[in-house]
Amino acid sequence: MSGGSAIRGSRVGAGPMGEAERGEAAPRLYVSYYCANGHETRPAFAADAQIPEMWECPKCGLPANLDQDNPPPPPKNTPYKTHLMYVQERRTPEEAKQILQEAVDDLHKRKLNGEVIY
Repeated sequence: MSGGSAIRGSRVGAGPMGEAERGEAAPRLYVSYYCANGHETRPAFAADAQIPEMWECPKCGLPANLDQDNPPPPPKNTPYKTHLMYVQERRTPEEAKQILQEAVDDLHKRKLNGEVIY
């Protein structure tokens, strides 16, 4: 149904808000941060705020700093290690064979005593 007295795109109390109604905006300082991919990010800070040395690039997620010619390197990406990889770091193959043999012998003993049924 078209027509009617509805005012589209408006709500009760809506109207233009100018500086007089909101008050003056706080003074801002825009700072440029640069990441290793060459992106420039310019967040706004309050004029009296302490400016951080590092900032995360919103485009790629890499760390960014204030030096355009020397941006921070991307963080090292360590590969996922499985449980077996961690065990192999702690044990030699000979130690692993010995531990396995002890476990098998213990299982055979428990089976003979009736503790393990399968």
